[in-house]
This record gives sequence, structure tokens and C-alpha cells, in this order.
Amino acid sequence: MVGALSEAVTPTAGDAEDTDLVNALRRGDEPAFAALLGRYNASLVRLAMVYVRNRAVAEEVVQDTWLGVLNGIDRFEGRSSLKTWIFRILTNTAKTRAEREGRSVPFSSLGGADPSDSAVDPDRFLDSDHPRWPGHWGQAPSSWEGIPEQRLVSKETLAQVGAAISALVPTQQRVIILRDVEGWSSDEVCELLGVSEVNQRVLLHRARSSVRGELERYLADEG
Repeated sequence: MVGALSEAVTPTAGDAEDTDLVNALRRGDEPAFAALLGRYNASLVRLAMVYVRNRAVAEEVVQDTWLGVLNGIDRFEGRSSLKTWIFRILTNTAKTRAEREGRSVPFSSLGGADPSDSAVDPDRFLDSDHPRWPGHWGQAPSSWEGIPEQRLVSKETLAQVGAAISALVPTQQRVIILRDVEGWSSDEVCELLGVSEVNQRVLLHRARSSVRGELERYLADEG
């Protein structure tokens, strides 16, 4: 039975490890499952928090996700990477939990990026009728070259970054967490979230711009 199921897995290039893990999970290999937990559990909790906003509930969602992985591993066909498949179970589980608890989601966060929504405060640009530099930066982003590295990576600064990310609309949160915190590629994010490359790029740009703006204000105040 295991042999027949393993033949159904058709991993893409570089996914040999996925195949080994899938087959090990199908055999009930506990060390393989423990390795998978160690690799993805913290990331799953971070992403679940975007949907449910409560760590205890997020951890319950992740537990349900792992149960879904174990119960569904025999049906995994390798059409996406094992990582993407696990995180898709997480997002579906988290959405169901949020709906069941009646957590409302702002309408603006459900669709694509609003082209009228500026990622940067328009007041930071020169007027369109400026005699020399119409539409150019009036107040360019601050340079952080003179700020000690220890301050940039301090717990307080990283906490400000986390708070800025938490303040973003959910669609931007998901993209920036996956891209900049978890290190996913743009293709992986598009596949998981079901967004176009253009939409993903816009969401990431706006998220990064907002976080940078908050960090600029924090560093300026602290300075």
C-alpha cells in the first residue's frame, strides 16, 4: 500500500526531501513528524495570528493543522510543495475558526490592493507643479547608516517592527510575514494566497513602506 501511494507523489525538481518526508509520514515515522514540527510550527503560529489575533487560539489552529496533515498525508499528490500544502491547510483551518468565532474582517482587506491607496504619505512628495522636481521626493526616506547596528537589532526596535506589522491590514500582513519574516519566494506566496504576482508585489511594497514609516518615526523620537 505504501509503495502504491508513494508512486502518486510527483515532486518538482529539488523536492526529493519532500518525497522522503511524505513516505516517512505515511509509515508513521515519529522522528520525521518531529522534524517537520521543528521546521514549521513557529511559522504556522505566526501566520495563524493574522487570522485569529489570539495566540492561544492560533496554537489550537496549528494543532488542528497538524492533525489535518496526518489525516490527509495519504492524499498528498505532490502538485505543490509539502510546505505549501501544510500552510494551505493552516490558512483554511484559520479562516474556518475565525468565521466560527464571528471575527469580522474589514471589507478593504478581502480584495486586491486599492490603486488609490498610497503606500507613502503624499505630503512627502513635491507638488506636481513644482518648477524643478514635480512629483519628486520632498522628504526622502531617512538614512540609517549613522545608527548603530546594535540599536537597529535591539529587542525594542524589533518589537516596534512587530507592532507595525500587526497594525497592517491582513492581506499586507500575510505577504510581509511570508516574504520578509519566513523568507518565502514571491512564487510561493502567490501560490499559497492565491494572488497574482502584481498584487503580491503591490501588497509587499505597501507593507514595507508602512513598516519603514513607523520605524522612522520611532527612531527619530528615540534619537
